[in-house]
Amino acid sequence: MSIKTRIAAVALATLTITAGVASSTSTAQAKPLGWGWGVGAGIATAAIVGTAIAASNEPYYYGYHRCGLQPRYNAFGQYVGSVRVCY
Repeated sequence: MSIKTRIAAVALATLTITAGVASSTSTAQAKPLGWGWGVGAGIATAAIVGTAIAASNEPYYYGYHRCGLQPRYNAFGQYVGSVRVCY
């Protein structure tokens, strides 16, 4: 890169930064955001959480599942515990 193109690049960058600072120096006005952001964020959060809950459950193709505890025994016939079985 030659010295002339470096000077031109620095000048262009300086001009861009100066224009950006000059255009952003306006008076600040504080005003409330209103209900829009809160309601929108609440609806979006509810949609995401609802989708995650619905995706984690098993589908109800054959109706609701009936679940119960089934006793489990080892090879010697001794009771080892219960396991949840759904049918």
